[in-house]
Amino acid sequence: MASLLRAAATWGLFPWRGYCSRGTQGELSKGFVEALKAVVGSPHTSTAAADREQHGHDESMHRCQPPGVVVWPQNVEQVSRLAALCYSQGVPIIPFGTGTGLEGGVCAVQGGVCMNLTHMDRILKLNVEDFSVVVEPGVTRKTLNTYLRDSGLWFPVDPGADASLCGMAATAASGTNAVRYGTMRDNVLNLEVVLPGGRLLHTAGPGRHFRKSAAGYNLTGLFVGSEGTLGLITAATLRLHPAPEATVAATCAFPSVQAAMDTTVHILQAAVPLARIEFLDEVMMDACNRYGRLTCSVAPTLFLEFHGSERALAEQIERAEEISQHNGASHFFWAKEAEERSRLWAARHNAWYATLALRPGCKGYSTDVCVPISRLPEILVQTKEDLKASGLTGTIVGHVGDGNFHCILLADPEDAEELRRVKAFGEHLGRRALALHGTCTGEHGIGLGKRQLLQEEVGAVGIEIMRQLKAMLDPRGLMNPGKVL
Repeated sequence: MASLLRAAATWGLFPWRGYCSRGTQGELSKGFVEALKAVVGSPHTSTAAADREQHGHDESMHRCQPPGVVVWPQNVEQVSRLAALCYSQGVPIIPFGTGTGLEGGVCAVQGGVCMNLTHMDRILKLNVEDFSVVVEPGVTRKTLNTYLRDSGLWFPVDPGADASLCGMAATAASGTNAVRYGTMRDNVLNLEVVLPGGRLLHTAGPGRHFRKSAAGYNLTGLFVGSEGTLGLITAATLRLHPAPEATVAATCAFPSVQAAMDTTVHILQAAVPLARIEFLDEVMMDACNRYGRLTCSVAPTLFLEFHGSERALAEQIERAEEISQHNGASHFFWAKEAEERSRLWAARHNAWYATLALRPGCKGYSTDVCVPISRLPEILVQTKEDLKASGLTGTIVGHVGDGNFHCILLADPEDAEELRRVKAFGEHLGRRALALHGTCTGEHGIGLGKRQLLQEEVGAVGIEIMRQLKAMLDPRGLMNPGKVL
């Protein structure tokens, strides 16, 4: 064990050594596991099958591929020592947060060590006057906003799940508020990253939390969305926003998908400052009614939310309602009080579980794309037609204010033909988005499932540059292998 730890300190001097027993991928030597325990302690190290399987999958349909061992580091020093140890022995490293990803980003395709970072859960520093906060990877968005409740500030990026904030940075997450407040790419000011060999990087410099900079390459932007393939994010400095003085939410139903999408585009073109504008198709609304015992109209529906002063909100609501009615909207419902807004948004927040309830026992596959706003009506109408023609059970829900939407498809995990059709539908949707000058993923990331689509999106030169960056930072290819590239 001592020799392993010494090797970790000078990994670059040692040739690669395989850690797997012959014919058994992912089986780590007893000595290596003992070396891990020497870093984090036996209570924070597990080779139990249940723990390994829990950390071998996320919320996606990708099959479970468990790591050889799971460790729970308690601080950045331990993460650094673990990374150096793994790299010295040629052992893959897979970061793990809350496991709420949707593209197989935590699957240990080559076995290795899963680093569960949730025990590092401190809010390190709040700068109220500078509108920033520093958090460790175990802090989730709900925990942070509870902590901020009396400060007059909040963190608005909301992907739906109560995901870890550093995990959200790693996947470039966004969500319902992105149309007004931006995505994680717009709200991360600095990152503390443990590089593959154990070195510590502060992407904007130690302790810095400025709003803008023209100094050198944007290293923070490089690691946001890197999906654990370049390093382990151990702290994030985030941009905070003033809590709105007043909030009003609304829903309205439309005679067609086209009418709902036209309304979305027209509201945005009219510069109405929306905080959220979400779309649910009629299948999704029916599922939400059944799941939540609601009585919403079973029709293509927009959910809207406005933030601002009382006077400003009155003008925004009037303009949005006028545009919506011009496109045939009906069944308007407005909510000002927090309890009313929560009831109104219940359908949107329960969309995933409501869809799963349509076919109990089936697995859900959620794929997302994003296109320029002007092409949104076209792709959504075409996607609805494709979904009907496919014979698959599925719903459509989207953050349409920024051109991003999701198809949630259901499939019997034992039905190979149905799984094939789900995969084919997702690939076709991705290519349709690319043909309309969009992207194959607006917020879920590439993970395991969209590597080919990424190549088609950025082209041969783009992929080559990405591979060169990966090889420079991770020459052994041990950081979350098999993902993105």
